Amino acid sequence: MDKESVKYRARKRWGFLGLPWTFTVYNVGEDLLTVDAGFFRREENDCYMYKIQDAKLTRSLTQRMFGLGTVTCFTGDTTDKQLVLKNIRQSMEIKDYIIKASEQARLRRRTVNMQNIGADIDDLDTIIDNA
Repeated sequence: MDKESVKYRARKRWGFLGLPWTFTVYNVGEDLLTVDAGFFRREENDCYMYKIQDAKLTRSLTQRMFGLGTVTCFTGDTTDKQLVLKNIRQSMEIKDYIIKASEQARLRRRTVNMQNIGADIDDLDTIIDNA
């Protein structure tokens, strides 16, 4: 991932005192979210932004005390259905960015998914016939 395309770069931190003594780095860009973890055995996990369907922010009391939060991204990716950005700073800002960037990526790729949960099968036939 190019440094120019990275909007946010966050490091996983300890829950206690929010110290960055871990070897996990999260890179969030316009088109890609990358989780780079490990010291001896490096593992890099990428997820395209258009595959992210929703994001959730959780903040425990300890996390709030130290200005941290955990962002969980629910994806349509085959390797990970959930990507967890744990104990990061600017968690609310990053979650909001992920939601907006994923929607924009879906619109650019024309992969917008519309749901009509309460639709009757006859209504769907009418919609398809009129299209």
